[in-house]
Amino acid sequence: MAPSGSGSIKRGCQRVLYWIPVLFISIIVAWSYYAYVVQLCIASPLQHTEQTIDMVESIGNIGEKIVCLLAYHLFFTMFAWAYWKTIFTKPMIPLKEFHLSYADKELLEREDRGETQQEILRRIAKDLPIYTRTMSGAIRYCDRCQLVKPDRCHHCSVCDKCILKMDHHCPWVNNCVGFSNYKFFMLFLAYSLLYCLFIAATDLQYFIKFWTNGLPDTKAKFHIMFLFFAAAMFSVSLSSLFGYHCWLVGKNRSTLEAFRAPAFRHGADKNGFSLGYSKNFRQVFGDEKKFWLLPIYSSLGDGCAFPTCLVNQDAEQPPTPAGHNPIAKK
Repeated sequence: MAPSGSGSIKRGCQRVLYWIPVLFISIIVAWSYYAYVVQLCIASPLQHTEQTIDMVESIGNIGEKIVCLLAYHLFFTMFAWAYWKTIFTKPMIPLKEFHLSYADKELLEREDRGETQQEILRRIAKDLPIYTRTMSGAIRYCDRCQLVKPDRCHHCSVCDKCILKMDHHCPWVNNCVGFSNYKFFMLFLAYSLLYCLFIAATDLQYFIKFWTNGLPDTKAKFHIMFLFFAAAMFSVSLSSLFGYHCWLVGKNRSTLEAFRAPAFRHGADKNGFSLGYSKNFRQVFGDEKKFWLLPIYSSLGDGCAFPTCLVNQDAEQPPTPAGHNPIAKK
C-alpha cells in the first residue's frame, strides 16, 4: 500500500493535469481576442504605407468596425460567462434523504445475501420518489457513496461522487455536466458556436485576400489566416455537438441515457422521462423566458425527482401524475 503522502501528491498532480484542457481553451480564446480586436480591427490600419494604402488589411469603414467590435464583445462576453458558470458551478449531489442512516448501513453490511440486501433497500426506497431500477430490476444503490441513487443519478469516477442527472464528465470544463449546470453547458455550446461563426464570417473576406495576395506581408497576415482556420474548424465540431445536445433536450435524455435507456419496473424505456418538446425544454431552461438566454440558474425541480410519461408506474412508489413535477421549482 502506497504511503498517504504519495497518494496526496498523486491526487494533487491529477488535479493539476485536469486543468490542462481548460487552460488550452483559455489560451486559444485569449489569442483569438488579440487577433480579432487588435490585429484585425485596430492595429492593421495603422500599418498602411504609401505602397499599401489601397490594400485594406482590416475593416476600413469606421462604422462597420464599431458594429463588428460591439457584436464581437457581446458574443465574447456571453461565451465567457457561460463557460465560467459551466466550469465553476458545483455538481449537485443527492439530498440526505437518499443517504443511508448509520443503522441501515450496519444492517446492510451484515447481510451477505443479495436478496436480503435488496429487501432492505426496497424498504428504504419505498417513500422516496424513485422509479428507475437496474437492468435486473434491483434498487439502484451506490456502494461507494452509500446511498440509494435518485432517478437519473450516476456515480462519476473522476469526481468520485454521485451526480444528479449526470450527463457526462467533460474534460474541457474540468467538471461534471449534470442537473446544476446543464443549462450553462448548453449556453456555452451555443455562444461558443456563435462566437466562432461570427469570427469566420467577418474574417472571410480578408482570408480570401490572403490567398489572392491582396494583403501586404505584415504580422497581421498570420493572425488573419489562422484566425479563420481556427474559427471554421471549431464551428464544424461545435455545430455537431450543439445539435446533438439540442436533440437530447428535445427528447429529455442525458448522454448516458442515450447510450443506455433508463430501466423502470416494466423494463427499459428510452422515452420514460419525455413529456413533449415544450415541457422537456422548460425542464432545462425554466418557465421564465427572460432567463433562457442568460447563464442564470432557472431549471425546474431539485434534480432528485422527475416527472415521467409512464402510464404504469411503480406500484410501490407514491403516484406522480404524468407531466407534473413533484418538486417545487427552485
